[in-house]
Amino acid sequence: MNTIFRKSVLGVAGLAFAGGVFAGPLTAHAATPVDAKPAAVAVQADKPDTSKLIPHGVQGAQSHIDLNDEQTANAKAIIAATKKSGLNERAAVISIATSLQESKLENLGHLGDRNDHDSLGLFQQRPSSGWGTPEQITDPEYSTMAFLKGLKQVDGWQDMPLTEAAQTVQVSAYPDAYAQWEQQAADLVAQHWNS
Repeated sequence: MNTIFRKSVLGVAGLAFAGGVFAGPLTAHAATPVDAKPAAVAVQADKPDTSKLIPHGVQGAQSHIDLNDEQTANAKAIIAATKKSGLNERAAVISIATSLQESKLENLGHLGDRNDHDSLGLFQQRPSSGWGTPEQITDPEYSTMAFLKGLKQVDGWQDMPLTEAAQTVQVSAYPDAYAQWEQQAADLVAQHWNS
């Protein structure tokens, strides 16, 4: 019995020793601070909150067009002008949706027989209606600032459905047409507001 007891004790001691040899260095190594550089992590600025971009939800069927580089640059110019005017992301959504309806974000010059009176630029603003000179209206920053100036004069625009706010400024023959661009406008603002 003594022999069995001695073998058991030695066996347990051997396991403890073997465990210490194999586990010891690993445990000791894990506890030792590693002098490693932190991995680079790309941090993206927070995107605007969708509830602020589309507070009423989209109204009706939505349209979408693929944008070329010029149209994307015009969307970014509208966002920059909105920020410069001190207005928020919702104002940018309304502005971009309006421009999508009026010009598909293209800075329109005179269209000849297809022109709606003397409408020009991203918002089809008219020099004869006091929006500015043709040169001013075809400047994306100026035309956006002119649109936003009109928007600021609309009492409660922040709480209106997009199409109502846009129509109050634009006085279009198709007042409900702006609503179809709300989702794409919100997507563009979410993508480019912090870029």
